[in-house]
Amino acid sequence: MTVSTDLNIDRATAGNERIILSIDAMGGDKGPAAIVAGISRSARKNPDMGFILHGQAATLAPLVAKRKNLAGICEIRDVPDVVKMTDKPSQTLRTGKNTSMWSAIEAVKNGEAAACVSCGNTGALMAMSMIRLRKLPGVNRPAIGILWPSRSAHGFNVMLDVGADIRADAMDLLQYALMGVSYARNGLNLPRPRVGLLNVGTEEHKGRPELHEASELIESQANAADYEYVGFVEGGDIPGDLADVIVTDGFTGNVALKTGEGTASLISQRLREAFAYSIASRIATMLAYTSLKRFQQRIDPRRVNGGVFLGLNGTVVKSHGAADATGVAAATNLAFRLAQSGFSDRLAKRIATSTQAAAQNIAEENPTK
Repeated sequence: MTVSTDLNIDRATAGNERIILSIDAMGGDKGPAAIVAGISRSARKNPDMGFILHGQAATLAPLVAKRKNLAGICEIRDVPDVVKMTDKPSQTLRTGKNTSMWSAIEAVKNGEAAACVSCGNTGALMAMSMIRLRKLPGVNRPAIGILWPSRSAHGFNVMLDVGADIRADAMDLLQYALMGVSYARNGLNLPRPRVGLLNVGTEEHKGRPELHEASELIESQANAADYEYVGFVEGGDIPGDLADVIVTDGFTGNVALKTGEGTASLISQRLREAFAYSIASRIATMLAYTSLKRFQQRIDPRRVNGGVFLGLNGTVVKSHGAADATGVAAATNLAFRLAQSGFSDRLAKRIATSTQAAAQNIAEENPTK
């Protein structure tokens, strides 16, 4: 059972209702201090934002009190338990009803908040979200979709799945494509997104059988769902401009995501070492400071932190477990933008329509199956 503290939200601001975000304040590697600092940064940029923080009040109240800009826009729900990163999802479903993660999801289910944000255990968060929010009609496996920095004109590509489920058959990959198209259309304002299926090569004979089956399914539904299918794409196309939506299974997508984050971190470290090598290099650093700062920001994975759980009756944003205040702010800003745009409702309608149409077309084309 959760108990609210005396820190209640002033839900109206400048005559408008605040958009309330439900925050799992105890999840993540860096603890509640980083999470409170992150939402404080978000609140400075978004005056229409409010929060329900779920966690241990004795820990959270002093942290919130230090952030003056959170006064009147932050409610603390006192919840005793925490989902650990090492906990098994099945275990958390049995014993996790008194955890900050469960409470944060419950606030979305009850309509108290427009979206949930958590840095916690991905498997547990997905399991709890599926149990409490339920899957959208026609969706077999929800997916985590992310925005990946790219060379495209709009600056980002959508990639999914990046870790919700390591398994994916041909029909799952088709649903990922449909959900990714909806995300790109509503999130990036792309009227006709281009879809690519991640493979070990672009040649038709390469890849596992389910990828070939998925490729045929995705291509067959392109006209009905109003997207362009560009065929197989490779790892190098993830940040490229060939496709707007990259579709893959959760195992491959998660490996690619972590590799990209690690590479960006390595490049930043090597650049710092190179420019600190000698007096001449330090002078060069000063002369190129503005350009280097801009480059660092563009490759900083913290600034695009936040994966959206697609395929659920509610918006859940999964922040990286190691996110600091900058990363938490990015995930919170993403949740705010999605809630502000009514993305969840539009996504649900489009997925329902597209999935039903796809299933009907497939049944008509394969009457014996």
